[in-house]
Amino acid sequence: MNRLFILFSTLIVLSLACSTTAPVTSAPQDQTALSGSVLFQDDFTRPISGWDRFTAAEGTMDYDATGYRMLVNSLNTNFWSTPHKNFADVRMEVDAGKLGGPDENRIGLVCRFTGDDYYFFLISSDGFYGIGIYTGGQGVLLGQSEMQVNNSIKIGLAVNHLRADCAGNTLTFYVNGFQVATVQDDRLKSGDVGLLAGTFTQPGVDVIFDNFVALKP
Repeated sequence: MNRLFILFSTLIVLSLACSTTAPVTSAPQDQTALSGSVLFQDDFTRPISGWDRFTAAEGTMDYDATGYRMLVNSLNTNFWSTPHKNFADVRMEVDAGKLGGPDENRIGLVCRFTGDDYYFFLISSDGFYGIGIYTGGQGVLLGQSEMQVNNSIKIGLAVNHLRADCAGNTLTFYVNGFQVATVQDDRLKSGDVGLLAGTFTQPGVDVIFDNFVALKP
């Protein structure tokens, strides 16, 4: 399935869907941290750990039991949330599962978010993946013309373990321990980390995230 046009058009909606999100705060990365050192982690058991809380007709982003839930009820819409940190090089990991809604969706991680621009790492519950950049009001895939299928992605309601490395100008994406893509891009140097969920042509994408960690790569 060709998802190039859909990806471009829906990422533009993202800033409108989350217009209440606070700006990135100043929390520079500890440059002396050793590889593998924890920079930030969250199991979402404390609803004051800094992630965005948003409820409207378009959907919800909020702490939910021992996870962080994104429910997207609008068509062709992305929601994202960040804990308001600021890192340069970072390795992010999270467990992500679909609670309901269509398998044709977007579930992923965000790095170097500046309030306007960011890199994204996406899977869908029907087995597609992509790496890209959102900048200048447009989302663009990097290293591929459209989202591609990979057998490492568990489909349907299964939980996937996502890992995204943003190190220098190299972006690398892993799903369930397997590398699915790596690209190079030097436009964004530092920024916030975060989570993303979105819809294509069907509403009701319902995603739960847990065990988020940001490490020194």
